[in-house]
Amino acid sequence: MMLACAVLLAGCKDEPRSIVPGGEVQQGLRLVTQYQCGACHVIPGVQGADGKSDGAGPSLDYIGRLSYIAGGIPNQPANMVQWLRVPHAVKPGTEMPPMGLTEQEARHMAAFLYTLR
Repeated sequence: MMLACAVLLAGCKDEPRSIVPGGEVQQGLRLVTQYQCGACHVIPGVQGADGKSDGAGPSLDYIGRLSYIAGGIPNQPANMVQWLRVPHAVKPGTEMPPMGLTEQEARHMAAFLYTLR
Protein backbone atom coordinates (compact mmCIF):
# COMPACT_ATOMS: atom_id res chain seq x y z
CA MET A 1 0.00 0.00 0.00
CA MET A 2 2.77 2.47 0.91
CA LEU A 3 4.62 1.70 -2.32
CA ALA A 4 1.50 2.38 -4.39
CA CYS A 5 1.03 5.76 -2.69
CA ALA A 6 4.68 6.65 -3.25
CA VAL A 7 4.43 5.79 -6.94
CA LEU A 8 1.28 7.88 -7.34
CA LEU A 9 2.79 10.86 -5.53
CA ALA A 10 6.00 10.66 -7.55
CA GLY A 11 3.99 11.14 -10.73
CA CYS A 12 2.38 14.29 -9.34
CA LYS A 13 5.64 16.22 -9.45
CA ASP A 14 5.73 16.29 -13.24
CA GLU A 15 2.43 18.13 -13.78
CA PRO A 16 1.92 21.25 -11.65
CA ARG A 17 -1.44 21.27 -9.93
CA SER A 18 -3.84 24.07 -10.67
CA ILE A 19 -5.18 26.28 -7.90
CA VAL A 20 -7.75 27.65 -10.33
CA PRO A 21 -10.99 25.66 -10.39
CA GLY A 22 -11.43 24.21 -13.88
CA GLY A 23 -8.04 25.45 -15.04
CA GLU A 24 -5.40 23.23 -16.65
CA VAL A 25 -1.79 24.38 -16.51
CA GLN A 26 -0.68 22.93 -19.87
CA GLN A 27 -3.72 24.38 -21.63
CA GLY A 28 -2.88 27.73 -20.07
CA LEU A 29 0.69 27.58 -21.35
CA ARG A 30 -0.62 26.83 -24.83
CA LEU A 31 -3.05 29.75 -24.68
CA VAL A 32 -0.48 32.23 -23.32
CA THR A 33 1.63 31.32 -26.34
CA GLN A 34 -1.31 31.41 -28.78
CA TYR A 35 -2.47 34.84 -27.62
CA GLN A 36 1.12 36.13 -27.82
CA CYS A 37 1.20 37.47 -24.28
CA GLY A 38 5.00 37.48 -24.59
CA ALA A 39 4.83 40.43 -26.97
CA CYS A 40 4.28 42.65 -23.93
CA HIS A 41 5.44 40.45 -21.03
CA VAL A 42 8.50 38.43 -20.13
CA ILE A 43 7.12 34.99 -19.29
CA PRO A 44 9.40 32.17 -18.11
CA GLY A 45 8.88 28.92 -19.96
CA VAL A 46 7.28 30.57 -23.00
CA GLN A 47 9.47 30.65 -26.08
CA GLY A 48 9.94 34.17 -27.41
CA ALA A 49 8.09 35.77 -24.48
CA ASP A 50 10.61 38.51 -23.92
CA GLY A 51 8.31 41.55 -23.96
CA LYS A 52 10.50 43.21 -26.56
CA SER A 53 7.90 44.11 -29.17
CA ASP A 54 6.55 46.96 -27.07
CA GLY A 55 7.58 46.18 -23.50
CA ALA A 56 4.32 47.62 -22.16
CA GLY A 57 3.66 44.91 -19.62
CA PRO A 58 5.61 43.88 -16.54
CA SER A 59 7.58 40.68 -16.28
CA LEU A 60 5.41 37.81 -15.09
CA ASP A 61 8.34 35.94 -13.49
CA TYR A 62 6.71 35.80 -10.06
CA ILE A 63 3.05 36.60 -10.74
CA GLY A 64 1.97 33.45 -8.90
CA ARG A 65 3.36 34.64 -5.59
CA LEU A 66 2.58 38.35 -5.76
CA SER A 67 0.00 39.77 -3.37
CA TYR A 68 -1.57 41.99 -6.01
CA ILE A 69 -2.33 42.00 -9.74
CA ALA A 70 -1.89 45.27 -11.63
CA GLY A 71 -0.70 47.06 -8.53
CA GLY A 72 -3.80 46.80 -6.37
CA ILE A 73 -6.11 43.89 -7.16
CA PRO A 74 -5.82 41.05 -4.61
CA ASN A 75 -4.13 38.13 -6.36
CA GLN A 76 -6.80 35.47 -6.05
CA PRO A 77 -7.94 33.04 -8.75
CA ALA A 78 -11.33 34.66 -9.37
CA ASN A 79 -9.70 38.09 -9.67
CA MET A 80 -7.01 36.78 -12.01
CA VAL A 81 -9.62 35.22 -14.29
CA GLN A 82 -11.65 38.44 -14.33
CA TRP A 83 -8.48 40.51 -14.97
CA LEU A 84 -7.53 38.32 -17.93
CA ARG A 85 -11.03 38.50 -19.42
CA VAL A 86 -11.91 42.19 -18.98
CA PRO A 87 -8.93 44.17 -17.68
CA HIS A 88 -10.59 47.57 -18.20
CA ALA A 89 -13.56 46.56 -16.05
CA VAL A 90 -11.19 45.60 -13.24
CA LYS A 91 -8.80 48.55 -13.58
CA PRO A 92 -10.07 51.41 -15.74
CA GLY A 93 -7.34 53.02 -17.82
CA THR A 94 -5.05 50.00 -17.84
CA GLU A 95 -2.87 49.39 -20.88
CA MET A 96 -3.73 45.68 -20.76
CA PRO A 97 -5.89 45.06 -23.82
CA PRO A 98 -8.97 42.85 -23.79
CA MET A 99 -8.04 39.68 -25.65
CA GLY A 100 -11.55 38.29 -26.10
CA LEU A 101 -10.89 35.33 -23.83
CA THR A 102 -13.64 32.96 -22.84
CA GLU A 103 -14.11 32.19 -19.16
CA GLN A 104 -12.52 28.77 -19.69
CA GLU A 105 -9.52 30.16 -21.56
CA ALA A 106 -8.93 32.66 -18.76
CA ARG A 107 -9.13 29.84 -16.18
CA HIS A 108 -6.50 27.84 -18.04
CA MET A 109 -4.24 30.87 -18.45
CA ALA A 110 -4.60 31.79 -14.77
CA ALA A 111 -3.73 28.19 -13.83
CA PHE A 112 -0.49 28.51 -15.78
CA LEU A 113 0.32 31.98 -14.41
CA TYR A 114 0.02 30.72 -10.82
CA THR A 115 2.85 28.26 -11.51
CA LEU A 116 5.21 31.22 -12.03
CA ARG A 117 6.78 31.60 -8.62
